[in-house]
Amino acid sequence: MERLKTAIIDIGSNTIRLVVYEYNNLEGLRELGNFKTVARLRTYIQPNGDMSEQGIQLLVDTLTSFKKIIDDFNVVDIKVTATAAIRQAKNNRMIIHHIEKETGLLIELITEEEEAYFGFLAVAHSMDTPSAVTIDIGGGSTEITLFKNKKLQKAFSFPFGTVSLKQKFVSGDIINGDERKLLRQFVKEQFEQLNWIQQIGLPVIGIGGSARNVAQIHQQFINYPISGVHQYELKFDELASLSSYIENMSFEQLKQLDGLSSDRADIIGIALEVFQVLLFVVNAPAFQISKKGLREGIMINRVLQNDPTAYDKHQVYEQNAKRLIHRYGRSEQEYQFLQRMTELFYKECCRLSLLTYHDEHLQLLKKAAQVYAIGDYIEQDSFNQHTFYLLANQSIAGLNHIDRVKLALMASYKNKDYFRRFASPFSSWLSREELKILKDYGAILKFIYSLNITKRNIVQSIELKKMDDTIHVMILANRYPMTEIYQSDKQKKHIERVFKKPVKIHFYKKGEM
Repeated sequence: MERLKTAIIDIGSNTIRLVVYEYNNLEGLRELGNFKTVARLRTYIQPNGDMSEQGIQLLVDTLTSFKKIIDDFNVVDIKVTATAAIRQAKNNRMIIHHIEKETGLLIELITEEEEAYFGFLAVAHSMDTPSAVTIDIGGGSTEITLFKNKKLQKAFSFPFGTVSLKQKFVSGDIINGDERKLLRQFVKEQFEQLNWIQQIGLPVIGIGGSARNVAQIHQQFINYPISGVHQYELKFDELASLSSYIENMSFEQLKQLDGLSSDRADIIGIALEVFQVLLFVVNAPAFQISKKGLREGIMINRVLQNDPTAYDKHQVYEQNAKRLIHRYGRSEQEYQFLQRMTELFYKECCRLSLLTYHDEHLQLLKKAAQVYAIGDYIEQDSFNQHTFYLLANQSIAGLNHIDRVKLALMASYKNKDYFRRFASPFSSWLSREELKILKDYGAILKFIYSLNITKRNIVQSIELKKMDDTIHVMILANRYPMTEIYQSDKQKKHIERVFKKPVKIHFYKKGEM
């Protein structure tokens, strides 16, 4: 599929959201606009099971306004989906017919199985976690899935969510201590019905607005040094500490809490309890956050139906890195050159025992080689600052936050002083030994980058020789590389610091040696 521009309206039990997406083969999937209305449709379900006229009118008004926004974006491909609130309403057929008559929009009722599947699809194609339990807690339902090696094994939808749990257990604006105990026991009994998640020991991945808000609050709480919640990770005790922190806050204080959407102030405590219970039942080592969910899953599914090669859930980072690189003006030939020369140079260093070979180091080096100095797309003189910010402060699918920082530190390397400055906020993340290795690898990348400064890909191979305690770098080129000779000689001081030996660089053409 070459290009697709789609508007998805997601009618949930808590919020109604419109997201305008654009997909193309080179840049992948990206958002053009994201709008939401907090409707709390679940609260309009009457004792007889029907949605009230007031709730239906609210839905009509919201969809009418969204349709005007869609017109502003000039989108003709519109998909309207509805989950638990409409699904659970006994008069849902009448609602769908009435909405179509009033707005011209046809609502597609998503089944519990489809809702769980699309959530899994989004996670599998945007995270590197091979096996996990997922939870998507909405306002009126909670979907649980189990996947192993990126294959969906089990899925189940519970007919409760944050809004319906509030209606059932909470008497005031926010949950109190006694209500919390009753809620915890109820949710635990529900989750324990799923024997396939009992003590399985896999990570739990949270999907949806409540999970994102938990991550945002925690990041504010600990003064997190980078942005983005996708693939953010918390331990059970961190979730528990966060829960204890907000327990002591009033409703008004919660509405002002940094990182928390004010419309979720009354339900965030409920969501936190549900997440903690699930982690306990699963015996999960960590709680991970996915920014991608139902809507992205629907889009990925549509793209894959037209082009099965568009996404590869087993090569998440690799595919997204190519799209990231394209966005910042780097050609496929250039990044392949940088990867190839980096791997060759690293293996030559290991052959001479200048470095110790580790496959995971090589893989991370190759990833960093792809994106080294992409910040020069913005400004060449300050490429390192732009590169670090671009990589450290945007979600990169398939890369956890620690590896994202490692990538940013290596790919932005200019000199040891800048490296030290960029690394200082992460002293608790990385040991001194890890930081030294990253600094050395950054220096190597800076040297390799100098060998293609004209972007002609004229260097063919690199060989290292050790003579009289001097490292000789033998570089085969297919033409005379005056600019590369100048630039590499200027940058050789960086690898001399890595080797702790003098370096001499020799360029030659085939047949000259």
